[in-house]
Amino acid sequence: MYKYIRHLIDPILIILMLAPLAAYPQQKSIVVSSTTSTEQSGLFGYILPVFEKQSGIQVKVVAVGTGQALDIGRRGDADVVFVHDKPAEEKFVSEGYAEKRIEVMYNDFILIGPKSDPATIGGGRDIGTALKKIANSKSPFISRGDKSGTNAAELRYWKDAGIEVSSALPWYKDTGSGMGPALNSASAMNGYILSDRATWLTFKNRGHLAILVEGDPKLFNQYGVMLVNPVKHPHVKSTEGQAFINWLISTAGQNTIASYKVGGEQLFFPNANK
Repeated sequence: MYKYIRHLIDPILIILMLAPLAAYPQQKSIVVSSTTSTEQSGLFGYILPVFEKQSGIQVKVVAVGTGQALDIGRRGDADVVFVHDKPAEEKFVSEGYAEKRIEVMYNDFILIGPKSDPATIGGGRDIGTALKKIANSKSPFISRGDKSGTNAAELRYWKDAGIEVSSALPWYKDTGSGMGPALNSASAMNGYILSDRATWLTFKNRGHLAILVEGDPKLFNQYGVMLVNPVKHPHVKSTEGQAFINWLISTAGQNTIASYKVGGEQLFFPNANK
C-alpha cells in the first residue's frame, strides 16, 4: 500500500514543482553578431540595457570582425547582424541572407601613429598621401588582418593609393586581431594603424600614439543593421530581431546612441532618418 501511495505522490510532486516554472515564460532573447567596435567602445554596454528594459528582450552579443559577423549570420547562428562594411553588407543581402540593409549611425576612421612621426604625415587630411609616405619610409604599419570592416577599409585605402601590401613586407605587420589588441601592438611597436574613432577614444594604452590624419571624406564609417532572413534560416527570431532593429532606428534608439559619450565626446552619430 505504501509503495502504491509513494508512486502516486511522486508524479504529483513533480507536477507541483514544475507548475511555477510553467507559469513564468522564459525571457525573450536574440543573438546579435556585430563588429568589435560597437562592443569595445562601450556602446552596447550603454544602449542595450535601455532596449532590454523597454522591450523585455535580452540581447546576446557576439563581437567579432565584420567578416566573421556576416559569416555567423550566413550560418544562421545570429538573428541580427550589426556591422560596418557596406560592400560586404550589400553582398550579404544580394545572396539572400537578409532582405534589406538599414543604416543606423556613423563615425569615422582615423590614422594613428607615433608622435615622433617618422613618415611625416601629421596634420594631413589625405589618407592616400599618408599611406604613400608610410610605405616610402617603410615605417611600421599594423594591420588588423582579420577581415573586419576596419581591415576592409584599410585595404581599400592601400589599393586606392596604388600600393600592394602583404605580410611579406617587413614593415607591414598583419596581426589577425581585433581593434583593441591591434592598437596594443601599435603602441608597443610605435607603429601606424587605422582605427575607428570610437575604439580609439576608449583605448587606454596609448603610449606615444596620437591621431595624425583625420577629416578625409573617404574615412567616413557607416554602420548598418540587417535581420537574418528567416526564409534561409527558419529558426531565426524574426519578431524579436525586428523589434531590436525598429528600436535602433526609432527616435528613442537614435537619441540613446547620440547620448553615448566618452570624456564629453560623442562616439557615434545616428543617421537612420537622414
